[in-house]
Amino acid sequence: MNILLYNSGGGLGDCIQLMNLITSLKYKFLNSKIWYLGAHENHFDSKLNDYNIKLNNLNLEIKYFGFRWRHLFFVKKKYRRLMNDKFDIIIDLQSKIRNTLILKKIPTKIFYSPTLNFFFCSKKLNYLDTKYDLNNIIKNLEKIMNTNIPLIKYDIKNINKIYFNEALKLLPNNNYIGLSITQGNEYRKKTWQIEKFINLANQLSKKNKQPVFFIEKNKTELINKIKSRVKYASFPEINSSLSGPALVTALSTRLTKAISIDNGVMHMIALANIPMIVLFGPTNSNKFSPKIDEINILDSKLIYNSDDISSIKEQDVLNLI
Repeated sequence: MNILLYNSGGGLGDCIQLMNLITSLKYKFLNSKIWYLGAHENHFDSKLNDYNIKLNNLNLEIKYFGFRWRHLFFVKKKYRRLMNDKFDIIIDLQSKIRNTLILKKIPTKIFYSPTLNFFFCSKKLNYLDTKYDLNNIIKNLEKIMNTNIPLIKYDIKNINKIYFNEALKLLPNNNYIGLSITQGNEYRKKTWQIEKFINLANQLSKKNKQPVFFIEKNKTELINKIKSRVKYASFPEINSSLSGPALVTALSTRLTKAISIDNGVMHMIALANIPMIVLFGPTNSNKFSPKIDEINILDSKLIYNSDDISSIKEQDVLNLI
């Protein structure tokens, strides 16, 4: 069986949120070939490679696949140069009409898409809304494929042990609280003020908790600013020859709790399934918050009727620690 997943999202978090789906499909269709078509960079072959999510990349050599109407006129020809046969099923993981219409140009026996309330699906069935729960995709695939697909969560044991050994070396003690403070995509203001994070970190230190900041090595100005203001701040990534999302997940297993804004690191930490406090402003907390065992969500829209994340107070966070 040949299965194609189409993901139009460009962020690392978008890909990490798909890992349970991919793991479940691999478990159910053991001898099948699962292909991945991304509108942007294939993160599973680059930054997320160390999570060992093995997929076949469908490289049609079309930049921003699905985001240009002209793709309608040559996607089928490009596909036939690569593949001799149609897919058994194409799984559309987005809901833009243009992207879906272009994706449908790729030959397949079964087509699944949530676009226009599942209008383009090969079979008209009573599908579940997937906007706030990606696990519902699996339930919908059970319906359209007429089979049972167990939900198999991604296991971080798939990560190479060298990352966990490095995490133990970098964070050998207890009472660490992780802080993820920077956003990747700049299209929305999702960052809580650095001054609030600095004050929060100093309050944590007074409570005998060591603040651990997850900040990329190249952000030296920000790191130095925090170092000068937070006496016991730790920046484990700058002390390691290793780097990347898998290291962040391994380091997260050493934490007692993590505090994060809505970003890709939030999802890297969530894979460790530790208690989290997550801060949301303009983005949808129902849609993007990690689905883990213990999580507290501070959403400015719900608390202060504002999409300005800065309206969340330091005390709001401290009250949850």
